[in-house]
Amino acid sequence: MKTFSPAMTRLPAAGSVYLTFDDGPDEHWTPRILDLLAQRNVLATFFVVGRFALEQPELVRRIAAQGHEVGNHSWSHRHPWTLSPEAARLEVRDGAAAIADLIGQEPVFFRPPHGRLRRSMLEEMERGGQTLVLWDRSAVDWGPLGRASGISRRLKAVQDGDIVLMHDGGRGINRPEELVKVLPQFLAHLKQHE
Repeated sequence: MKTFSPAMTRLPAAGSVYLTFDDGPDEHWTPRILDLLAQRNVLATFFVVGRFALEQPELVRRIAAQGHEVGNHSWSHRHPWTLSPEAARLEVRDGAAAIADLIGQEPVFFRPPHGRLRRSMLEEMERGGQTLVLWDRSAVDWGPLGRASGISRRLKAVQDGDIVLMHDGGRGINRPEELVKVLPQFLAHLKQHE
């Protein structure tokens, strides 16, 4: 299967998948994942949290410079259902502004935290010219199920056209330390099926 970045404006060709990473950038895990992707010449989309992006500006610039897409994952990653409509709008707007300040262009994709939607967020996303991107397949690289063996099993089930959710941000319950144990094999598998 060929990997495919949502940065492309058309649907993936047969045999392609979209790889996405959420909740970064993370000073420890994002560089490791970028290195693994570079070794296999694979592009992905990194949905970054605005306030973390401003803490790691060079890392966000590296993501973009290596040809990956930088998507908006809100300003602070607060759960959308806990926010007022205006606060939810600001999460989208401020996340996009942080990315634009760092890489010199507005993000074209938005993924809401936890995949939870709010009408006000969708309206703000559309106002900012962003497209909603969720996922078809999660690696579940978080919480008690986020062990390397389970992540590997779930990644083996990836099919043509899937948008795959993974995490490079190591905050909270995310387990990128388990993901990086199996990511090289997964990327090798994808490249073998190109």
